[in-house]
Amino acid sequence: MYRRNWCLQQDNDPKHTSRIAKNFITENSICIIDWPSNSLDLNPIENMWTIIKDNVEKRMPQNISELTKFMVEEWDAIAQLTVNNLVMSMKTRCEMVLEKNSDRILY
Repeated sequence: MYRRNWCLQQDNDPKHTSRIAKNFITENSICIIDWPSNSLDLNPIENMWTIIKDNVEKRMPQNISELTKFMVEEWDAIAQLTVNNLVMSMKTRCEMVLEKNSDRILY
């Protein structure tokens, strides 16, 4: 069912390590990348969420409908260059984490 040419990277959040998640991964022979716990520095999506959060807060949504609308709009407004830069920063991030023996880096 799942392709064999990819591996799953997840941050060991309790939702990802629940019995049901572990069973699904095992039953489907999904490759998992060994990843440090709580490694926000190595998850570019966290930078994306920060951009969205900051921009949505500036717009001061008044209700859930506006919040949802603004979040989608801000996600769509993120420049491809920003995404590319985050992806390209991964080599440097990984090197920095290795230099600090897996300790947190500020990125």
